[in-house]
Amino acid sequence: MVKRKVAALEKVEADLVNLQYKIRRDPRSYAQEFYDQWLAYDAQRQIFISSPSTVSSEDIKKFHDLVDLVAHVADLYPDLTAPYPDHLKELLNQHHATLDKELREKVVGSLVLVRRKDVIDSTSLLTTLFPILITTPSKSLRSLLYTKIISDLRESNSKSTNHRLNRTIQTVLHNLVTSDRTSTKGMWATRITRELWRRQIWTDAKPCDVMKEACLSDNEKVVVGGVRFFLGGDKEREDLDDESSDEDVNIKKVKHQGTINKKTKKRQKALDKAVDKIKRHDRKKHEPHPLNFSALHLIHDPQGFAEKLFQKHLQNTKNRFSLENKLLILQLVTRLVGLHKLTIISLYSWFVRYLTPKQLNVTSFLASLAQATHNLVPPDVLEPLVVKIANEFVSEASATEVCAAGINAIREVAIRQPLCMTETLLQDLVMYQKSKDKGVVMASKGLQSLYREVYPELLQRKYRGKQATMGLRSGETKQRKFGEEEVGGIEGIELLEQYKEEQKRRKREEEGLENGDGDKKEDDDEDDEGFHSDEWEVASTDSDSSGGWIDVPSDSESDEPAKKRQRKGEEDADKAPELVDTAAELNRISKLATTSILTPADLAKLEELLREAKIDKALGRTSKRKKELIDRHIEDGVTADDIELPAQLGKKTTKEERVALARDGKPGRDEHKSTQAIRKSKKEAEGKSTTNKEKARKKNFLMTIGKARAKNKRSLVETSKSMKMHIARSKSGGRRKNGT
Repeated sequence: MVKRKVAALEKVEADLVNLQYKIRRDPRSYAQEFYDQWLAYDAQRQIFISSPSTVSSEDIKKFHDLVDLVAHVADLYPDLTAPYPDHLKELLNQHHATLDKELREKVVGSLVLVRRKDVIDSTSLLTTLFPILITTPSKSLRSLLYTKIISDLRESNSKSTNHRLNRTIQTVLHNLVTSDRTSTKGMWATRITRELWRRQIWTDAKPCDVMKEACLSDNEKVVVGGVRFFLGGDKEREDLDDESSDEDVNIKKVKHQGTINKKTKKRQKALDKAVDKIKRHDRKKHEPHPLNFSALHLIHDPQGFAEKLFQKHLQNTKNRFSLENKLLILQLVTRLVGLHKLTIISLYSWFVRYLTPKQLNVTSFLASLAQATHNLVPPDVLEPLVVKIANEFVSEASATEVCAAGINAIREVAIRQPLCMTETLLQDLVMYQKSKDKGVVMASKGLQSLYREVYPELLQRKYRGKQATMGLRSGETKQRKFGEEEVGGIEGIELLEQYKEEQKRRKREEEGLENGDGDKKEDDDEDDEGFHSDEWEVASTDSDSSGGWIDVPSDSESDEPAKKRQRKGEEDADKAPELVDTAAELNRISKLATTSILTPADLAKLEELLREAKIDKALGRTSKRKKELIDRHIEDGVTADDIELPAQLGKKTTKEERVALARDGKPGRDEHKSTQAIRKSKKEAEGKSTTNKEKARKKNFLMTIGKARAKNKRSLVETSKSMKMHIARSKSGGRRKNGT
């Protein structure tokens, strides 16, 4: 009996599929048949509306097939099927909790299908699905609705950005988060926003405002979702770009398979698909790169947002968030402070209680403190924190890992604000490079190298190094004051200016202007054509060598008392530093950038010189620049691994740890092998043999001892004869004559 019912249902399903195929081919001829099925569908719908929980399984299966039929041909009979989308919406809104699982999925799928056929618009579909998503207790239905919502938003923004739809959905999500800040419903707003941001469908400031409100929620899960968006959303977007760009299609292989195998429609479709993919990839290469700003840069009023976040979730003693989530919030606050150079003075005093080695996850707190430091933070605020770290972490009684982490944390803070350090404390920390532990030595030398670049006056003379000492003597190394900013300019313009001066000098040497007869030639030119400014300035720099006028004091000056002349000389000496500072400032401003227009050839040469300078820096030929040291980690931030790095590098690793590191560096390998072992296995896989030398190494010693003894007993004549024969054989192609 059951088998007959199943067979009858299968026959009905097959008839409906066949009817659907016929209607698609000729809608007019089968209009009556479809009308009959429409009446059957409407009758079944009435039954489900009245009592969906009491409907039999046969009626459910029949209604399932009728819903599917009407959805596929609804666009062919628009007048008759006009109420169809409203029927599906009503069924979902009222009975989504009691409907059969398969029927419920079919209703949702049919609603999406009529949207793709443009029977309804995206706004109507999404406003129907979204309220069910946040209210239904069914996990499977939530997963289905979430997938359909993301898919429809992607489809709506595939050809061009649908600004009206995006604004509507973003407003719905914003209201969902702000209407009830204690509810977990805001999690769906964070999930949808984060996914669409990752796929670069939403790239403006509006989704950042939604996630900003999520961070200020009272529900811990919603807050964590919003914080993770700002800390990792950009990285996820970059990773998705890398994955999509790495997808490569071997079109030669596909074409070759089409030539050697039987030609079928399936293989032809695969070839066409591969060709289309390559064409799309090529078009994408030539398209201008979209300006995808970081979410942290698109936040409106970052100062107010950081203050609210800090006061509500960190400074508030009534907050009961876990330590892990508090660290996430702290990381976001400090990233905002460091990136936008915000001022939250109470944040630094809040750190004091957590800067102790006994604190759980203390390296994360140290990293956050470094992130919150920038050159506009008052040194008086940071100095107590640096002293606290030195007292708690850096001592001979502390563990080596603790000591290395403390010195490295101080260095990370000093990179961003070098004025936070005192001379006594710096000298004490630099002395730790005499420690027996490698990690402590590395951290201490790193701090010394930093202050050689940014503030060498604080170091003792023997620790300054050659470059810093020479810079201090020449006046090139100048310590910035608090709040002082470096004036911007054209990057590398001084390299181009130096290159042009070098070219001019070489040209003058070739023309003989700087040899022994150069002065005479210059004088002749001056008499004939007047003064030439460049040559005249060079010639007049030294009065003794140029033969120019010598400044001789007049009689009145010679009669001037000696004390008066001495006092006058002291006044001139007092004015000298001011003149030197003015001259240095004028020399710092590039004359090339202010007096000439750079040609395309100059710009090309400038790019080449910058590239060479980067190579020199990578090879260690030039010292590090202050700006690169101070601006480090502004975009990427500091992590706990950066604080723990010296201790990890200084620690002795076991063989298993070294093998694990090697595997991480080469993820493509199944097992860790040497290069020789990989080559050997590759040869064996290709069916190739080993060389005679490799075979000789494996030969038994007793088999080779006789030949070795005979070699030792040979005379010089025999040895010479065998060598000549060996050379002759190698020239003729060996014993097998392979060369002939």
